[in-house]
Amino acid sequence: MIKVGFICVHNSCRSQIAEALGKHLAADTFESYSAGTHTKDKINHDATRIMKDKYGIDMEQTQRPKLLEDIPELDIVITMGCNVDCPLLPCKHREDWGLDDPTGKSDDEFLKIIAQIERQINELVRRISAKELL
Repeated sequence: MIKVGFICVHNSCRSQIAEALGKHLAADTFESYSAGTHTKDKINHDATRIMKDKYGIDMEQTQRPKLLEDIPELDIVITMGCNVDCPLLPCKHREDWGLDDPTGKSDDEFLKIIAQIERQINELVRRISAKELL
């Protein structure tokens, strides 16, 4: 199974949302992981609340902040838009999704970023299934 890693600086918001949506929407296409170059002690409260309300996903129960060394070797690395340089993270394909960090912003901003991540995950599934990647 293809392993996809969503990488962000603190692994507390965008990358955690992407991991959760990857598991929710694409488990039959790829395994989802998230990690950061540094970590916060917990996942962003607004992200967990909104993901629970919108999808019924309780990220606090199923995920935790992780460092790069806490995840397996990846086939695809996706940085979330925080200019994370992952030179020690080998992979077959790498791309940046260029997402703004909604931390500290309104629920509408979170919903906008979550919708972008959902679209990107669905497009990633399409590209993997069409053998456009790997």
